[in-house]
Amino acid sequence: MSQAAVLSPVDDALLVRDVTSDDAPALAELLNAIIAAGGTTALEEAFTAQALDAAYLTGPNVHCCVVAVDRASGRLEGFQTLGRMPGLAEDIGDIGTFARIDGTQRGIGSALFAATRARATALGLRAINATIRADNIGGLAFYAKRGFADHGVTPAVPLKDGTPVDRLHKRFALHDLKTDYTHADD
Repeated sequence: MSQAAVLSPVDDALLVRDVTSDDAPALAELLNAIIAAGGTTALEEAFTAQALDAAYLTGPNVHCCVVAVDRASGRLEGFQTLGRMPGLAEDIGDIGTFARIDGTQRGIGSALFAATRARATALGLRAINATIRADNIGGLAFYAKRGFADHGVTPAVPLKDGTPVDRLHKRFALHDLKTDYTHADD
């Protein structure tokens, strides 16, 4: 991944750039706060910086990952990862978006998605898949606002405590899809 920064088209206070392994400690802290708060991410176990880096930031199954940086403070405000997922075609990336709990409604997600969409298109991907917990109203609204369409449901996936929660699959077409790509759990 190149290290060229892309200024956010949404907010001049944010810089969107490619993630590096050096970002892993701060992003693990950001993600672990979201996991600890509960209710939005399907992830339920805290990450070490090394595990997060390998799984979602720079590992071999990552198509790309971008980070939003507050230009004034240098604080990492959020990140968006696009990776390979078992059960998805190779030309469909699986997206995850994570913004600092105290940083919502600043245009972070929009800025990240603009960069991820451009990168996914440049990589030749045909679509982006998002799998969202059915009880994550904010996440569902975020992806719907960006044009993701309903694609399927994996019913009653148990959380760690046994509570069943549906997973909703949404798709964003980057190109004209002539094939119905089905998620393995659909």
